[in-house]
Amino acid sequence: MAEGSVPGEVLAQRRSYEFVEAWGMAAGAHSRVLRPRNVEEIRASLEMARRESVPLGLRGTGNSYGDASVNGQGLVLDIRRMNRILAFDEEQGIAEVESGTTVRDLWKHILPKGYWPQVVSGTSFPTLAGAAAMNIHGKNNFAVGPIGEAIREFDIVLPNGELRTCRRDQHSDLFHAAIGGFGMLGVISRLVLQTKRVHGGYLNVHAFANHDLAEMMEYMQAHRGVADYLVGWIDCFAGGDGLGRGLVHDGRYLAPGEDPDPETTLTAAYQELGPNIFGVIPKSELWRPMRLLNNDWGLRFINTVKYWMGRLEGMGPPKPWTHAEFSFLLDYVPNWKWSYGRKHGHGLIQFQTFVPHEAAHEVYTDILRRCQRARIVPYLGVFKRHRPDPFWLTHAVDGWSFAMDFKVTPARREALWKHCHELTELVLDAGGKFYFAKDLVLRPEDVVRMYPEDKLEAFLKLKAELDPEERLQTDLWRRVFGPLRDRARAS
Repeated sequence: MAEGSVPGEVLAQRRSYEFVEAWGMAAGAHSRVLRPRNVEEIRASLEMARRESVPLGLRGTGNSYGDASVNGQGLVLDIRRMNRILAFDEEQGIAEVESGTTVRDLWKHILPKGYWPQVVSGTSFPTLAGAAAMNIHGKNNFAVGPIGEAIREFDIVLPNGELRTCRRDQHSDLFHAAIGGFGMLGVISRLVLQTKRVHGGYLNVHAFANHDLAEMMEYMQAHRGVADYLVGWIDCFAGGDGLGRGLVHDGRYLAPGEDPDPETTLTAAYQELGPNIFGVIPKSELWRPMRLLNNDWGLRFINTVKYWMGRLEGMGPPKPWTHAEFSFLLDYVPNWKWSYGRKHGHGLIQFQTFVPHEAAHEVYTDILRRCQRARIVPYLGVFKRHRPDPFWLTHAVDGWSFAMDFKVTPARREALWKHCHELTELVLDAGGKFYFAKDLVLRPEDVVRMYPEDKLEAFLKLKAELDPEERLQTDLWRRVFGPLRDRARAS
């Protein structure tokens, strides 16, 4: 059978039941998975869902921590086969890609040409359509905004099969709603993105060890006008005068001519994270011994060691880090998440909060104290500065985010969810927001408080217009937006 011919039959032959798991392993479901290779097969997938009267959920590489790409009541559309880089303009740094192209695919293609993606996540594996659907942000959000700011246009297949090309000045509402709309308005099939010109394979990275949260915020606030990247790590176990202590990494691009050998350092081979530690220990096996320390005592010890090593690092001059080394720390140890447990009911959630600048210090010190009092302490805490953006369901604020990794076990799940709901109230009372790519605990009433009423109503109205049968659904949609839809219909 020729590539792309009789797409409905091709999909029927390739569909299979699989366990589709959230990246954090705390959610998942068995679903039939479809893997289209082109727009016609996307249309056939949508038609199959309509014919069988089942919802269709969209999925890339499944890097959302929660249930954003899990669909326990129907089909899952996996777009990873659509992964071609269609064009790259080396004069302007503009990339045209298919939806299943990953961040990794993109950077490996463009870096030897002297460019880097304008926005990347902490892992290189998300698809660019998934990144757009979640409107991912990076360590440079304070400077360039989320990935939506780098997207010039995209093609989207609507639930009725229509293909639309969206730009800021063409189908503007759909452009600003689908970016960050977590795949509920259509299937993105092609994207055009602006990338960043770079002049070497390194960043100069300065480390600053802060004694408490106020000092971290003061440093990042003072340097956001000159740094290209700023990210803070927080020791969430530290209390007292050291509450919020941690380490800031301040990354800056090299100026033209500063890299003595860019022809070498800009190659993908030079940037690749090595598979072994000390040349002999496979990183892919490190999650096994890491299990022994994946508990409160073990992580308290690791955090303490990391902090004092950071103090030593901060005494020295800036160090060169490759772009991949600095950007993709989550890829350094493959499958590190397995150290949280591979049994049913085990895993982790990330609870990422966004709080306006004026209230952030008070809210985040309160959150850290509450976590310590409840003895539900995050094993990892990451702190960033943010700026607003124009997208309808944006998570960004003119302020700060604090991402906290919590261990999930069957015994502590109920208490952890209750704890997160209490923290959610603190954040919402301060005018804060949350991020669907990291969520597994939000409730419908939280979403109502999170967004301006006009934006939320406009999104639900556009969803009803483009997808009147609600063909596109995931567990996330049903958990937090389904009740809102029902209320809107009733009124």
